[in-house]
Amino acid sequence: MPKMKTKSSAKKRFKVTATGRVMAAQAGKRHGMIKRSTKFIRQARGTSVLSPADEKIVKTYMPYAR
Repeated sequence: MPKMKTKSSAKKRFKVTATGRVMAAQAGKRHGMIKRSTKFIRQARGTSVLSPADEKIVKTYMPYAR
């Protein structure tokens, strides 16, 4: 049986934690910061944990990151 391939785009964008949750960068911070509130920008710093439904999708892209 050949090895399964990992999606290159997924390995660049997501990281699986030791407990198996998936970390991702916050959405909505690429451009248009002037129209966003200071509160939004402050709360969207760093990374966030994906929801279980999104986690399931991402894990299919990365078969060996468990």
